[in-house]
Amino acid sequence: MILKNDYLPRLKYHPSIVIIGDDSQAGTYILRIRLKQDTALQFGRFKKGKLISLPAGDYVYIGSALSEKGATSLSRRLMRHATRTGDKPPHTIREKMINRFIECGLGPRDLLPKHGKTLHWNIDFLLDLQSAELINILAIRSPERLEYKIARQLEGDPHTEVIEPGLGATDAPGNTHLLRVRADSSGWWASLTENALVLNF
Repeated sequence: MILKNDYLPRLKYHPSIVIIGDDSQAGTYILRIRLKQDTALQFGRFKKGKLISLPAGDYVYIGSALSEKGATSLSRRLMRHATRTGDKPPHTIREKMINRFIECGLGPRDLLPKHGKTLHWNIDFLLDLQSAELINILAIRSPERLEYKIARQLEGDPHTEVIEPGLGATDAPGNTHLLRVRADSSGWWASLTENALVLNF
């Protein structure tokens, strides 16, 4: 699998949820997250609770959920990401995710977390902020482990920036899975989506 790094501003259409493949309930995903204001955040125990500065703007996160059923299936993992803790409202995209997943047969109909959400993964701490909004999802339905390859390529993309080495990749030493997107993030996301659709992984 190869992701092109071409920047294609001519593509103006960037749907909020793109799902590639039609068989597996497992897969790899890329999230686009918009942070509305400059923030300093501790990502749980990451680097002993180090306070990390996050400028306002767009971020990209690469993850995977490689089980065919249960909490670590693709649909359940993505639904968890779109949910905040306690009484905080879910991400706006969550309702659209439910409808889209049902349409394409991704996961069961009862996708909402049954017992709420606790903060565990690095990305949970960012997605739980009400100033951070999940705005785009690119999901690849495949049991193949693509997460590390995609993350490495996006780390090397000239339009992304490593905020803190290792962030978002506690189970992948040497990788960073949460990156800041610089410049025109809408054009960048559209290019990423187009390349993924063309390559069809």
